[in-house]
Amino acid sequence: MFWIIAYFRITALQSVREKLENIGVQAMTISECSGHGRQGGKTETYRGHEYKNTLVSKVRVEVAVSQGELKFALEAIQEGAITPVTGKIGDGKVFVFNLEECVRIRTGESGKNAI
Repeated sequence: MFWIIAYFRITALQSVREKLENIGVQAMTISECSGHGRQGGKTETYRGHEYKNTLVSKVRVEVAVSQGELKFALEAIQEGAITPVTGKIGDGKVFVFNLEECVRIRTGESGKNAI
C-alpha cells in the first residue's frame, strides 16, 4: 500500500478529482495550503506599493492506494494537474510513501480492504 500526497494549483482540483474517481479512487483528503517552490511567488501592487507575495495558494490531496493502483493514480494526478500544452513551473509535486498499515475503525478491516 502507498500513501500519495500531491500539491498543485487550486484550479486543477476538479480535474484531478474526476480523474482519480474515474480509476476507482473514491476516498481522498483535500486541504488548502500555501507555499512556494521554484516559482518563488509573484510581485503585486496594492494602493500604489509593490510587494512580493512569496506564498502561493495550493491544494493538497492525500490518497491511499494499493500496489496495483499506484501507477494509475500517479498518471491521473499528473494528467489532471499539468498546465495544458506545455506545463509550467508551479504545476505541483507528488510524493509517494510506503504505507505500513491501514485499519477501518468501524469494521476493524485492515490492509487493502480498509482503503
